[in-house]
Amino acid sequence: MPLLFCAAPLQAEQAMSGAEFDAYTRGKTFYYADDMAPYGGEEYLENRRVRWSFLDGECKDGTWYESGEMICFVYEDGPDPQCWTFFQSPEGLVARFENDPDQTVLYEVNKSDEPMLCLGPDVGV
Repeated sequence: MPLLFCAAPLQAEQAMSGAEFDAYTRGKTFYYADDMAPYGGEEYLENRRVRWSFLDGECKDGTWYESGEMICFVYEDGPDPQCWTFFQSPEGLVARFENDPDQTVLYEVNKSDEPMLCLGPDVGV
């Protein structure tokens, strides 16, 4: 099934608040695409905890917090927040990086009640 995304301007949409984002995502795993190519997945856990993967079997844990209209994520591998503005569309979540329309825009392509597959770090012999 081909993935088609409407490139309608997001400015007309209302950014999700932290409470709306938490209610929509908590306990679910979301898979995102960028320009119709798989981008990654994120598992949204209790207490604003998350687990991100570029769908390569490796996952990193983090947390999120609300900052103005943005949802910011901080992961275990770095202190710098990654902030996104989330919108709810008829097709699912739309996330715009740092609230900048010229930056990355991700689209929800699937959501699941199942956790992501995380294989862990490479193990040598």
